[in-house]
Amino acid sequence: YSIASSPNFHPNEVHLTVDVLRYSLHGSLRKGCASTFLGERAGEGVEVAVYVQPTKDFILCDDDVPMIMIGPGTGVAPFRAFLEEREYRDAPGQSWLFFGAQRSGRDFLYRDELLAWKESGRLVRLDTAFSRDQEEKIYVQDRLYAHRRSIYHWLESGAFIYVCGDAKRMARDVNEMLVRIVSEMKPCSTDAAFAYIQNLIAEKRYLKDVY
Repeated sequence: YSIASSPNFHPNEVHLTVDVLRYSLHGSLRKGCASTFLGERAGEGVEVAVYVQPTKDFILCDDDVPMIMIGPGTGVAPFRAFLEEREYRDAPGQSWLFFGAQRSGRDFLYRDELLAWKESGRLVRLDTAFSRDQEEKIYVQDRLYAHRRSIYHWLESGAFIYVCGDAKRMARDVNEMLVRIVSEMKPCSTDAAFAYIQNLIAEKRYLKDVY
């Protein structure tokens, strides 16, 4: 689990964002071991052994640097930590979050906090994609394309871009969309746009925490 809190904002605490896994298999209800333990059985006062693995690359950029964060579902976890840290530092850099889930009524994680940051300007932009709230499924990559001009302008202005969440589909689809956006907005060939994105990776301005 990615840590979802800033140590400066919450001294002596570590917050996690856990989606309890439940599914049916051959007519039987199955539950995820770790998520149901944390969500249903580990109450207040229960001691839990943890293994902390420091990250070397997925780190918050400098205070004055704009950042674009893409975190559907529990992928929003590190971005809550980033925003708390920027709030603590009163960082001047602009922050833009893309959050996605199935339904806004039940899946909008940290709704009140994110909307409050949007209201205060800590988040200059907050774009959501709730795939099941309408007949046509909408995902974060669709929101990226809808704002392609602004995305490209931010990248050209030195913004960092962060992606957290599902590696097999979401992160792949987001990467393909970024290539498409660059190819259309620059404009240039797909190969040149791919090289542009690869250069962001090499410069450590395009960072992923995917699983």
